Amino acid sequence: MGAESKSEQAYRLIRSRIDSGQYVPGYRLVLAPIAAELKMSVVPVREAIRRLEAEQLVTFERNVGAQVALIKETEYLHTMQTLALVEGSATGLAAPDITADQIKRARAVNDRMRETLTGAFDPQHFTALNLEFHSVLFEACPNPHILDLVHRGWNRMNVLRNSSFSFVPARATESVDEHEQLLQLIERRATPLEIELAARAHRTGTLDAVLAYTEEHHHHQHHMEETA
Repeated sequence: MGAESKSEQAYRLIRSRIDSGQYVPGYRLVLAPIAAELKMSVVPVREAIRRLEAEQLVTFERNVGAQVALIKETEYLHTMQTLALVEGSATGLAAPDITADQIKRARAVNDRMRETLTGAFDPQHFTALNLEFHSVLFEACPNPHILDLVHRGWNRMNVLRNSSFSFVPARATESVDEHEQLLQLIERRATPLEIELAARAHRTGTLDAVLAYTEEHHHHQHHMEETA
């Protein structure tokens, strides 16, 4: 097995554990135990960690070493704002090339999302279906640079590991309805700009709901502290 494939193997292991939450923010990534687990030297593990550092999933500090990146309070805000812009743009650019079959596929995913709203709501499952839905619409984007930024945004949201819908489950119903409106815009061949703005407003709608929840939560916490 070559050094490159060993590095890829180490990358996949660490990345999967970050994504699953096994390695939480602040978790120290010690080279030797990871290398021993994978039965390899520390060199490919170090390469994998450098790659994760470039993706901003890992930070390196003197006297501390490599650790899973901590989530800053503004990280969600900035990620969602950026994703609203780039995903909106990608969806608008992709719209003219989206086929009837792709619309049908996206609608089928949205129907599954609607089904999850009845009974015990699973925000993580809903979020996974949400990505599946949007992927159908933005993957046809002809601009690879914008598409790369969309993928980075979704990966960053995955690293944040908190489904927006776990905080604001009521937003899930609105989200499903907005998906259908988006599909109807694409079906009637609305202008790319109109579709881009609708996709952007859809993303910022979730952001606004979470920000409102956070503000209310902080206000409640502050009030509890004052009356304690």
